[in-house]
Amino acid sequence: MNAAAGAVTATTSLIACEGVTVAYGDGDARVTALDAVDLAVEPGERLALWGRSGSGKTTVLHVLGGLVVPNEGRVMWKEQELSSLDEAARGRARALGIAYIFQGSNLLSHFTAFENVAFAREASAESADERRNSRADYEPADLLELVGLSSKLDSLPGELSGGEAQRVAIARALAQSPELLLCDEPTGHLDSDTAERVLDLIEALQREFSFALVTATHDAGVAARAGRVVELTDGRVVGVVSS
Repeated sequence: MNAAAGAVTATTSLIACEGVTVAYGDGDARVTALDAVDLAVEPGERLALWGRSGSGKTTVLHVLGGLVVPNEGRVMWKEQELSSLDEAARGRARALGIAYIFQGSNLLSHFTAFENVAFAREASAESADERRNSRADYEPADLLELVGLSSKLDSLPGELSGGEAQRVAIARALAQSPELLLCDEPTGHLDSDTAERVLDLIEALQREFSFALVTATHDAGVAARAGRVVELTDGRVVGVVSS
């Protein structure tokens, strides 16, 4: 399938990259991480960014999450040009619906599981009256129960297994009531059985709460679980496959 055939227009999508180029350095040292990428994500969609290491997957996630500003092109988030905002304004925009799960759990090491989730919930409290769904009513303990960790509320990250820590990270992301959940190799540090359980959990929660899910992965098996797979090579979209 032609890559452009998988795109939707920014006016109908939740978030969209339009002609996005990201480059670092100058002259002979210039490295192009993304090259004129067009990509749109629809509300509630499950999409995978697939490619080898260095293909641009993580950079796409960073652009979608407002963590990286493109050199060229624009990023439209719910009809707002995210890429034109300053850092503080991008942070406020992220608080209105974008959450991230990293390859490692990236938990605050001196906070318990409960405190990690509570901190995320508190950090987005300024936009609480603009949250879209019933997760605004979930307390941190409720969210940890959703991910099967009601017995680990007082555990520090160092006392958790890799799979448990990643489930805390999922609960933390849910505390932000995302409309868009960005996952960067979320099972990369887990054994195969634990990885399957974590992926099953993320997908079950996505069905329940209807957020859009974008997962960057080099694993063809993980990519195949998505409704649409966008393949990247050398910072370019080279193919789109819909199931």
